[in-house]
Amino acid sequence: MAPHGEGSEEALVVQDENRKPISSILFVIAMQTEAMPVVNKFQLKEDLDPVFPKGVPWVRYHGIYKDLHINLVWPGKDLTLGVDSVGTISASLVTYAAIQALQPDLIINAGTAGGFKVKGACISDVFLVSDVAFHDRRIPIPVFDLYGVGSRQSFSTPNLLNELNLKVGKLSTGDSLDMSPQDEASIVANDATVKDMEGAAVAYVADLLKVPAIFIKAVTDIVDGDKPTAEEFLQNLAAVTAALDQAVAQVVDFISGKCLSEL
Repeated sequence: MAPHGEGSEEALVVQDENRKPISSILFVIAMQTEAMPVVNKFQLKEDLDPVFPKGVPWVRYHGIYKDLHINLVWPGKDLTLGVDSVGTISASLVTYAAIQALQPDLIINAGTAGGFKVKGACISDVFLVSDVAFHDRRIPIPVFDLYGVGSRQSFSTPNLLNELNLKVGKLSTGDSLDMSPQDEASIVANDATVKDMEGAAVAYVADLLKVPAIFIKAVTDIVDGDKPTAEEFLQNLAAVTAALDQAVAQVVDFISGKCLSEL
């Protein structure tokens, strides 16, 4: 996440880590449709000897691309209903387990998101996220309210941003695809350009375990547009996933051979 302050022993350790070439990337991706283009792009293989606890549906792919060890995890299919295990709980659990097992240098949470036309988002736009927060954890008690929102900055990557010329926006996360009036008010307060169902949860775990994380989100639907969100999301998912895949490939190519401080 955001770099630690200078001067402390912990900060010196972080600075040393930031100067080492990045060797291990962990992708956290929510849906199989979003994950498979990345798996195919980097020719990743499914883990046949899982690092995760027995019985969980979480899936890991891994491989080597240039000088990078790439792991990709997604929460798999719900064991009862057979649909993608989307949302903050699954994202938190698989991120925590993957960090513990794989010890990545950098996390990339890539996926699709709803965008807001009032903030300039269009279908297939790809955003590099600057800040993340929750919009459905409303705790109207002093200080607890701030904890509920859980605002965090993503890891700063000014050179990557300049090189790839990606759009930048803030991300708001909640566990519902639709948007209630209360959620909308919170999203406006978060100054969000895009909304998803995982990002802030991944950010929370990454921050907790002190692993830098960046977020790449491609817009499948315009939340404040004319079409129903679910209909537009399904209509555009495949095409937008292709745009996301292209952006992810560019990001990984940029990262290769660099250390964190060069991002």
